[in-house]
Amino acid sequence: MRLKHMQFYGHFDARCDVAGFSVARMLALNPQHRVAPQEHEDGHFIARPGNMRGMNPPSPFRFCLRFCLRFWPRSRIHFATGAPLRRQVLPCVLAALLSACATPQPTPEEAERLAQDRASLEALPGATSVLLQRHGRVAVELYARGADAQTLHDTRSVGKSVTGLLVAAAVQDGFLRRETPVFKEFADMQPIANDGPAKRGIVVEDLLTMSSALDCDDNLPDSPGNEENMYPQPRWLRWAADLPTRAVTRDSQGLGPFAYCTAGVFLLGQVLERRAGGGLEAYAQRRLFAPMSISTWQWARSPAGETMTGGGLRLRTRDWAALAQMLLRRGAGPDGQVLAPEQVAALLTVRHAPAARMAYGELFWRRDYELSCGRASAWLMSGNGGNHVLVLPSLDAVAVLTRTHYNQRGMHQQSADFLTALLERHVCGPETKR
Repeated sequence: MRLKHMQFYGHFDARCDVAGFSVARMLALNPQHRVAPQEHEDGHFIARPGNMRGMNPPSPFRFCLRFCLRFWPRSRIHFATGAPLRRQVLPCVLAALLSACATPQPTPEEAERLAQDRASLEALPGATSVLLQRHGRVAVELYARGADAQTLHDTRSVGKSVTGLLVAAAVQDGFLRRETPVFKEFADMQPIANDGPAKRGIVVEDLLTMSSALDCDDNLPDSPGNEENMYPQPRWLRWAADLPTRAVTRDSQGLGPFAYCTAGVFLLGQVLERRAGGGLEAYAQRRLFAPMSISTWQWARSPAGETMTGGGLRLRTRDWAALAQMLLRRGAGPDGQVLAPEQVAALLTVRHAPAARMAYGELFWRRDYELSCGRASAWLMSGNGGNHVLVLPSLDAVAVLTRTHYNQRGMHQQSADFLTALLERHVCGPETKR
């Protein structure tokens, strides 16, 4: 007797996986579609035989009970591999199914938190998704305003942090150094405007820490290097390479003063484009996206087709959470080490303190969240619109908030307040402290 078809509904952190029935593994072993995963809008994993299609999915417990009643009298049973399971081991299989698939009903406190989470997400202007993961398990995953688990979110400057990850990978792989002179990579573009010692002295580390000698500050509307001046240009690399410089005095770390400069991060991407075998995008896929099981993404581009690494990379909410989880685990991905711990430490080391309660590392922000159960320090990927991706080591947690509230006053403080309240509900409550 074959269990010919089973559908699974829900998110990737399937409760049924703890019994060893990995959906991905079953699909890999059974390409003839005897097992087909589907996502259900309620975000839970529910399993049912294929001959029940068209009916409302039964509860996990009812399915497992029906499974027992149907197959217990049989002498053996075939799963997706076609290999028989003898009657002697069938009780073990059934016990595993029952324990794995029986999803407990939420407590009144959990139901109240979920209602508060959804109400607050819908009330937050432009909010499209929120995901909170703690101790490696999803605590909250909600979508709004037409977004779902497959939506690629335009998180603007959150993508700068991905550029930081790629530079760290290139340093680890040995074809780039933080001390590499940036404009030496563009020797074929000579003559470069405003050339001189200041520009020739700019190194990779200066652009990673927003402290280069380029006259570029996105927070100053009249800055020559303001990002809004770049977007109308036909060729962004030529425009960025020709920027004027400013006089800088380096501090004890060897860094100039902080000035937030998108064009500088775009230049980092162009360095990777020239240094990485096969170009920037192929390197990102090979070195970061594939090891992190990220299968879909979208880069922003200049009118000339240059890859924009200063922002605009679109990923799914779960993929942003996966990158944050990798940093939380000091560079460890789902199938091994993606970045060396020392590279993660370099990215997440404070280099500047440009604003109250805010610090900056290498294309990552740092911010403290004041909770009733204590202060939580987070490394933050931040983007226009109030897009925030948090790495919270002290809480063993990561959080993602995506929004489209672009260019609005107070957008980042709104997001910080929302995430503070979310953490209060799911970390500081007496029934959540574990």
